[in-house]
Amino acid sequence: MFFKVKTSEEVQEILKGFKPVGMETIPISEALNRVLAKEIVSQEDMPGFSRSSMDGYAVRAKDTFGAADSLPAFLDLAGEVIMGKEPDGRVISGKAMKISTGGMIPDGADAVVMLEYCHSVDEKTIEVSRTVAPLENIIGKGDDFRKGEVIFKKGTVLRPQDIGLLAGLGIEKIPVYRKPQVGIISTGDEVVPIHQKPGPGQVRDINSYTLSAFCLQAGAIPVNLGLCKDNFEEMREKAGKVLEFCDTVWISGGSSVGTRDMTVKVLESFDGMELLVHGIAISPGKPTIIARIGSKAVFGLPGHVASAMVVAEIFLNPFLAVLSGKVLSSGNAHQSLQAVLERNVESVSGRDDYIRVKLCQRNGKYLADPVFGKSGLISTLVEADGLVKIDRNTEGLYKGQTVSVLLFRPVENEE
Repeated sequence: MFFKVKTSEEVQEILKGFKPVGMETIPISEALNRVLAKEIVSQEDMPGFSRSSMDGYAVRAKDTFGAADSLPAFLDLAGEVIMGKEPDGRVISGKAMKISTGGMIPDGADAVVMLEYCHSVDEKTIEVSRTVAPLENIIGKGDDFRKGEVIFKKGTVLRPQDIGLLAGLGIEKIPVYRKPQVGIISTGDEVVPIHQKPGPGQVRDINSYTLSAFCLQAGAIPVNLGLCKDNFEEMREKAGKVLEFCDTVWISGGSSVGTRDMTVKVLESFDGMELLVHGIAISPGKPTIIARIGSKAVFGLPGHVASAMVVAEIFLNPFLAVLSGKVLSSGNAHQSLQAVLERNVESVSGRDDYIRVKLCQRNGKYLADPVFGKSGLISTLVEADGLVKIDRNTEGLYKGQTVSVLLFRPVENEE
């Protein structure tokens, strides 16, 4: 029997109680998709000077007022702004300086006339056929960010453009959370290495590879401890070893009730072990164990790969986000989209059912077609694009109903 069966919501709240892993300082060249461990404050204005956003001429805006094709304004050239250097001179009334995109705005100028609206009359004079307003075509000092402004909050996942901003501010190294290390143990007398041809009653080790790939996808570091027989001493030795240096431990198999299932007994042998969850009111994935040993979470996952992967998607994905220090929008680690269900799906009340669905597009709408099959079949996962939750207080979903699909990966638009 299961002793501490929890609802999905209760499990999510339990997992939020764990803390992010420690931090490290890394160069920004290695910072893509890493999570900031502290807020970043700009130590200078960006840009550090007012500059032109167009090729053209730096002018005083009021000298162009009323200028048009039929009545251009005539201005004398006062020189040219050299890129990468401070302007040699200033713009006074009736004068203009040639400037390129990114060039520093000379003193006295407050606008830039685009090159296509200016024409040379001679070597010293131009005519301007368009009025410009003050600050037009100018990026002012500090327009991007001001000194002392918070540019990134703690928990931000860094994108390429974010790294570009850090480079622009001269920030070479940043504090980030470590990538969580996940110890993975695959148990079962019937499980053999993938290079070995299974004998009668045997299966190849799938879970070690699916769970390791899942960790990599989530930005964590898998530490595969390999196969473990249904043997108390061997399982405890592996669990104890991985608990020393990993941030969490996932034990695949041995979580359901049976004479050979000993995950709970192994965990109970560690000092200070607290059994948090022994069964979750979901399908598939009910025989899931969650314990706390010290400050670390240990998960006993179902042996069936489909059940283990559903648990991973629903619970381990946001849990890894917590360990990584990510700030989740709406508290959700999943990408999702709305789709119309293609057929009726029955459910048993009292548990949350997660059905696998395949997505397609028709007339600009996403359609979700349930993928049926026994929970132990990996083919249902391979065929599916995501999961749809049927709440435990309902008896199913109906064809034509709009549902939220938790995506295994982003879905590309079809032409």
